[in-house]
Amino acid sequence: MTSAPITPGASVTDRLVASNAAYAKTFTDPGMDARPVQKVAVVACMDARLDLHAALGLELGDCHTIRNAGGVVTDDVIRSLTISQRALGTRSVVLIHHTNCGLESLTEDFRHELEREVGQRPSWAVEAFTNAEQDVRQSMQRVRTSPFLVEANDVRGFVFDVHSGLLREVDPAV
Repeated sequence: MTSAPITPGASVTDRLVASNAAYAKTFTDPGMDARPVQKVAVVACMDARLDLHAALGLELGDCHTIRNAGGVVTDDVIRSLTISQRALGTRSVVLIHHTNCGLESLTEDFRHELEREVGQRPSWAVEAFTNAEQDVRQSMQRVRTSPFLVEANDVRGFVFDVHSGLLREVDPAV
């Protein structure tokens, strides 16, 4: 990873922009198109502890990566998967939740708290869960039953262990 000199008092965003400028100096266009080489889309939690490319042995251009809080399949994830499949040729979907997820400590009351604080109720659900495996099953079901996806049967779900780095496959039938 290329890093730029850190200016005292610089914000995180300033440091990111400076790092990008250093990166761009040695950047070479890889000549890729937007279609993933492995024809796979990975849906995972946004947790900073998950280095998906390293954990899955993926390289730049191998997959589409869709991340959100919890790695939950929401309407927006279905939108992204639909574009990934129908416009860009992916065929497989891999869903990854993880142990010790922050969504396990939240409830839908979070929406009520936000409403009290800002005076407006969010239109979206928190999608909190207490059992990562069960939520992976629910997410697999959402993908499999979406009328918008062409390859809804090639869907597998996993829970990533943040302490061991291992994936554990979730049986959709349990």
